[in-house]
Amino acid sequence: MITVILPTRDDEIALALALTPLVPAAVEGIVREVIVVDAGSRDGTLVVADAAGCTVVRGSGTEALMAAVEEAKSDWLLFLSPLSVLDANWFGEVLPFIDRAMMAGEGNDAAAAFRHGRAESGFTARFAEWSATFRSAGFAAPYQEQGLLVSRSLYRAVGGHRTLPAMADVDLARRIGRRRLTLFRARAVMRRPAGGGFFRGARNAACLAMFVMRLPPRVIGRFAA
Repeated sequence: MITVILPTRDDEIALALALTPLVPAAVEGIVREVIVVDAGSRDGTLVVADAAGCTVVRGSGTEALMAAVEEAKSDWLLFLSPLSVLDANWFGEVLPFIDRAMMAGEGNDAAAAFRHGRAESGFTARFAEWSATFRSAGFAAPYQEQGLLVSRSLYRAVGGHRTLPAMADVDLARRIGRRRLTLFRARAVMRRPAGGGFFRGARNAACLAMFVMRLPPRVIGRFAA
């Protein structure tokens, strides 16, 4: 039913953690396959992927993601960051969502993201979670760390990932649009700090603002680097 697509680069430990909550869903037949899109890992990332029975597509950027979509055997795609771990009960919410969409004939009109969660405690982590919820609900702009579930037909209808120097994940979600994007209660929890704290969050917010104002992607890419 679902093909999970994870882009990796030297994510050995993170990938192992990210794959753990996918196992029960695979046993239930909800996750049909996992495709790891690897951008040249030099650690044990590919060993972990092989041991878990993942398909591996080698490459980086949006071209590699599009190649993974072509490899996918399922009607639904879940793009997920290896830095995030889904709540244990995630598929209990995803499965009814897919069933409702298919019964209503809305496979071309349905997508969803998970709520952003942080493993660490403190105000900064909670503020980051609130900001992500506001950004997702208000601007239809979930980041890759939140995951994106989308029907293959809708993904193709909006043109898939575009080759951009930055914000390709946000660009895809914005083309899907707020009306078609559901925010799950289940979380995608970052299991290690992304680094940068407040300043990284401020930079992300600034990049989003520039994206909404339609500044050239090359300008946003320089700022995000």
